[in-house]
Amino acid sequence: MTTYDVRRTLPLRVEAVRQFRRRRTLVAFGILLVLPWVLVLAFKLGGDPGPDGMPSLVDVATSSALNFALFALFVSTGFLLVVAVALFCGDTVASEAGWSSLRYLLAAPVPRGRLLRQKLIVALSYAVVAVVSLPLMSLVAGTAGFGWGDVELPTGGTVPVSTALGRMAIIIGYSLVAQLVVAALAFLLSVTTDSPLGAVGGAVGLVIVSNILDAVTALGSWRDFLPTHWMYSWMDALQPQIQWTGMAKGTAISLSYALILFALAFRRFRSRDIVS
Repeated sequence: MTTYDVRRTLPLRVEAVRQFRRRRTLVAFGILLVLPWVLVLAFKLGGDPGPDGMPSLVDVATSSALNFALFALFVSTGFLLVVAVALFCGDTVASEAGWSSLRYLLAAPVPRGRLLRQKLIVALSYAVVAVVSLPLMSLVAGTAGFGWGDVELPTGGTVPVSTALGRMAIIIGYSLVAQLVVAALAFLLSVTTDSPLGAVGGAVGLVIVSNILDAVTALGSWRDFLPTHWMYSWMDALQPQIQWTGMAKGTAISLSYALILFALAFRRFRSRDIVS
């Protein structure tokens, strides 16, 4: 006779396999892994980009693999990575409710807190892999297309490869922290609605609204509290001397929002009537 053990319900391995087999997982990773090669092909067909107004990463995108990876991350941070993170974290619970399988999971029985925790761990793990896979594949594609070398800064000067690799690790780490707000918001919406599209679209939509408000300079210092205001602060790591102020503020804002939103998600799910 076996006894019931709550720790054996819904193992992470089982949930990870269930999430991986979903079409949205394969499509999301497919887009993230193909995009760098598409960008390399675009640069090869269009030629080297020339200066266009203010110095930017696109001006030096073809200088080396590291430059190309930084450019790919820059053009993806504000939307593509947001969609990917929102997809993994917003679809996880809402899809179960949409398929009317959530109540069967709880009847297994899987305690609500454990079910939500297991799903969140797997969703965040896939989101991390998604964010990291883009710059890593960009390094591979950039090496094949433009070769390996020092990072050329848009404003002039170079950063040696040995230093640039450490800076790249900082940039990727900060990008993960900045996307925590998106993950937490999508997860909260996922436990609130039975529509995966509503959860994902709602999170992406609110990020877009935040970006629009951030462009309203009349808001002044109030923009500092917008969750997306510090999303590109990782560019401070490209200075000759790393500027930590922006990334420190961005980390504090992102973690604060994320903790509040995750707490609301768990509280909402514990008191929610599961009818689907």
